[in-house]
Amino acid sequence: MVDPRLFAGRNFVGGTVAISVAYGVFFGNLVLLPQWMQQYLNYRSVDAGLVTAPLGIFAVMLAPVMGKVLPLSDARIIATMAFVGFAFVFWLRSKYVIEIDTWHLVLPTLLQGIPMAMFFVPLTAIVLSGLPPSKIPAAGLSNFARVFCGAVSTSLAGNAWDDRIALHHERLTEQANIYNPTFLQSLGMSQSTLDINTAQARSMFNFTVNSQAAMMSLNDIFLISAVIFILIIPLI
Repeated sequence: MVDPRLFAGRNFVGGTVAISVAYGVFFGNLVLLPQWMQQYLNYRSVDAGLVTAPLGIFAVMLAPVMGKVLPLSDARIIATMAFVGFAFVFWLRSKYVIEIDTWHLVLPTLLQGIPMAMFFVPLTAIVLSGLPPSKIPAAGLSNFARVFCGAVSTSLAGNAWDDRIALHHERLTEQANIYNPTFLQSLGMSQSTLDINTAQARSMFNFTVNSQAAMMSLNDIFLISAVIFILIIPLI
């Protein structure tokens, strides 16, 4: 069932590492996006689900096409195009702002379905390429590595997001002191406009800082994800 000798094959090693890392990055981001929308954009869980649902549209539409194109082309080229597509989508998301509208949340998710359709089948073909029929069942080791990386990346992405939130929050609040006239003006405007006391105004300001820190942190993760997809292309 588990044959370590499979890792002696270049195709198996390169394909397994590529599909595992790519799936881990993809899945980690897939978990963070709706969580951020619900926590900081006040989306209901069903609305966050609807925003991420278009991911499957192009993936389903292009799946039959990929089945016909793959035997006539090089799986490495298709997988490379998929990684470039993922990198482009995550780069788009790295430009998000807290005032983003629903359409600009949906668009990258919709486009992400295109590289998804070009992702699994070509990389699986690379993993299995050159294996004798007797070794095909043991190649489930590659599938285990992919699922394992997806599970681990969920924890890593969540921890990375929390750590970057703390970092950006600290950097933003360095400017929020009594010697900064902009900070005092913001507090005064909140108090006069909403008829609240100083403690409430500070609490509102802190909520704004938290939201911006979370947004900046998420942008960092999206950008790093785009870079990772480019870096693993040589494995293919």
